[in-house]
Amino acid sequence: MKTKRASLLTKLVVLALLIGLATALLNLRAKIQTAQEDLEQITAQVTAQQQTNADLAQAVENKDDPERQQDIARDKLGLVLPGERVIYFTD
Repeated sequence: MKTKRASLLTKLVVLALLIGLATALLNLRAKIQTAQEDLEQITAQVTAQQQTNADLAQAVENKDDPERQQDIARDKLGLVLPGERVIYFTD
């Protein structure tokens, strides 16, 4: 009878270990998935920031370009060249 008890006890211990291992693996899988989602989000943010940096670098390089200055004067400041008229279309 002692051999059956030991066998039953061994089975229970192995079962408990397997349940603990399965739980740990499921938790680890969830953490990995969360980390991958975070990585994708951060990668997208880095890409967007790199594009912003490239745009700003180009703006700095072209700061003395007369066409760029004229575009800024027209679009952001609402200025026009002498003799020009601005026509606004409304619906």
